[in-house]
Amino acid sequence: MITVVVADDQTVVREGLVVLLGLLGDVEVLGAAADGDEAVELVAAHAPDVVLMDLRMPRCDGVTATARIRAAHPSTRVVVLTTYADDADILGAMRAGALGYLTKDAGRVQIAQAVRAAAAGQSVLDPVVQQRLVAAATAPPGHRPAPHRPAAPPDGLTAREAEVLGLIAAGLSNRDIAKRLFVTEVTVKSHVNRLFAKTGVRDRAQAVRYAYEHGLAM
Repeated sequence: MITVVVADDQTVVREGLVVLLGLLGDVEVLGAAADGDEAVELVAAHAPDVVLMDLRMPRCDGVTATARIRAAHPSTRVVVLTTYADDADILGAMRAGALGYLTKDAGRVQIAQAVRAAAAGQSVLDPVVQQRLVAAATAPPGHRPAPHRPAAPPDGLTAREAEVLGLIAAGLSNRDIAKRLFVTEVTVKSHVNRLFAKTGVRDRAQAVRYAYEHGLAM
């Protein structure tokens, strides 16, 4: 049996992954963590083969947790499963020791394959992630892509949500934003829905106005 710990701060995602993995005949879920600290504690207690690790979590983020796990428990493999696929997140996770990197657009079969591959010591990367890594590695010095990250986005916006808002203000459609950020339209729609809820805007016109008022327009 392949033993797994799941780490994700969103209850519905965490519980969904536990159910999904529990349906696999060769996988046993030993525990589920709501943040990086809990993930480290579960690994210390159970020594699983694989950890499915979210990146953006409270108290201790996924990159920090991955580095701590790999340092203390090198036989445990970490597969990142997250909404985010920008250069900083990807490179940070890889440098921390993650063996695989998937976005949450990944399907059931892809997640199962990634867990099995990681348990065997093999790396599995989402095609978008692989494309970003190749681009970052082959770009000339001084021209490597860097995500736009406002110092302190207003109203609790994440850096990625602020970036999406700036691209909306620049007139880009969800499809254009997806191409620009190397993510799917589903991911963009998720960002848009969250930033609309946080800022209180009701449509793209209001979003553009908000972006200019708060210095987020590109």
